[in-house]
Amino acid sequence: MLDKSRIPAHVAIIMDGNGRWAKERGMVRVQGHRAGMEALREIVKHSDILGVKYLTVYAFSTENWKRSLEEVSGIFKLLVLYVASELDELNRNNVRVNIIGDWSAVPEDARNSIKKALNTTENNTGLVFNIALNYGGRAEIVRSAKALAEKAAKGELDPAGITEDMFSETLYTGGMPDPDLIIRTGGEYRLSNFLTWQSAYSELVVTRLYWPDFTPQEYEKAIEEFQGRDRRFGGVKC
Repeated sequence: MLDKSRIPAHVAIIMDGNGRWAKERGMVRVQGHRAGMEALREIVKHSDILGVKYLTVYAFSTENWKRSLEEVSGIFKLLVLYVASELDELNRNNVRVNIIGDWSAVPEDARNSIKKALNTTENNTGLVFNIALNYGGRAEIVRSAKALAEKAAKGELDPAGITEDMFSETLYTGGMPDPDLIIRTGGEYRLSNFLTWQSAYSELVVTRLYWPDFTPQEYEKAIEEFQGRDRRFGGVKC
């Protein structure tokens, strides 16, 4: 049974399987992404209900540009649609929307929607909803290394004094706790360049369900599995 007193503070989700879900139903891939958007709506709501403090979802990776123009265009159109349909409710529920990744590269209409979501919710103090958009874990680490190197070159920072905490603060997730739990739908056992630095001690839960079939009930099952883990962070129990 779910222990509501031990809900993970930060849950991250690799929302995989939209395309396969659509293919098995004789649909085009974009229809799978649309169904996935409906699943996302419910998971965001349920995260808020459960008391999750940070929810990070992998919406579009730096590698996803390799997909067909039709699919990429469809994903960003769905982002615009999602913001248009959900922003008022997110704001009423005190959710703060945040983007991690280089979203300057996305289409203009999607950028405008992002700006609206960020501006509308910037002062909210509830669930922080991170959308990883044009995001790659390795690119994020390189970005942070460059930022620290520039400070060192200007004499503003002693390289010998760089710590893990200092490095973490330069990441897109600076100021946030690392994810306690990473859920991957679709059955693949890999992180796919997601939160590469932050995932060092995250618990991983993989389900074979495709993302459109991932319900709040399945979400609770994943958290129950997390609650059954023995998290030692490299130590041992006495």
